Amino acid sequence: MAIMCVYSETLEISKQLLGLAHELKENNNTIQAITIEEEQAEELIAFGADKVIVLKGENEWPESYAGGIAEAVKNEGADLFLIGDTIRGRDIAAQVAARLQTAMVSRAISVQRVEGAFETERMMYGGSVSKRERLKKLSLITIPVGKYEPVSKDKTRNGEVVSIEVTTDSRVSILEKNPLVKEGRDLTSAARIVCVGLGLDKREDLKLAEDLAAVLGADIACTRGIAEEKKWLPIESYIGLSGIQIKPDLYLSLGVSGQVQHVVGIRDSKIIAAIDNNENAPIFQVADYGIVGDLYEIVPLLIETLKK
Repeated sequence: MAIMCVYSETLEISKQLLGLAHELKENNNTIQAITIEEEQAEELIAFGADKVIVLKGENEWPESYAGGIAEAVKNEGADLFLIGDTIRGRDIAAQVAARLQTAMVSRAISVQRVEGAFETERMMYGGSVSKRERLKKLSLITIPVGKYEPVSKDKTRNGEVVSIEVTTDSRVSILEKNPLVKEGRDLTSAARIVCVGLGLDKREDLKLAEDLAAVLGADIACTRGIAEEKKWLPIESYIGLSGIQIKPDLYLSLGVSGQVQHVVGIRDSKIIAAIDNNENAPIFQVADYGIVGDLYEIVPLLIETLKK
């Protein structure tokens, strides 16, 4: 009987991982979830966990539970361990892999069963190469946030809850907290997205994109250059290989060239539309619809038409 375990310090991401586990589940498989938050147990069962392991320790920080997580995975005899690819998730995954002396695949964009093993696909070299790896022993894989959908919630689903006392790592301590204030909502769940690139001349021109987004009922996203170089939008707004990956019903880009690192983040969009003045821009190779022209002329006309 194969056992699949999932973990994330965030409940919403754990639900996504449970969704992937259900896609991989075969008749005699058991899906388990590990958490350090006891109040999450019933919710995890409702979203597909057959068993929830609650780790109890003296430290409140997830990083200090890596040893306990590794021990739980080992004791349960898991064949697959999925971890959300967050900053904390990557840290914990590396520690767990080292303790269990097992291989780890990071940011897998695809996981499937092939000939009794788990086969993963991930992007390398800035998204220019796709690499497939097949893991036959314990498979530890980190999954990008927003890649998979949770299963439908079922409050009548039965499951087992087990609490385990663990020794947390006393070396992990927090001296000071400076929380980041996120602006806007989670783009991984957005149905429509307007994405701006370096084709915008100045920061004030974001108003043009915002007006278009308002008419479409869309959220605003950007390329890495806009967030990290120009700093016109918050870092959590940029889409790409090292940013977020999205799958909206509609993705509309304004002045986005469409380099491979960015395309990795939009590949699951249902409809991709692009406006750019360079007819050779790579974005047109992946777009379902494209307009070659000056966005400063096209967007106002598009807004006016949509308002009608």
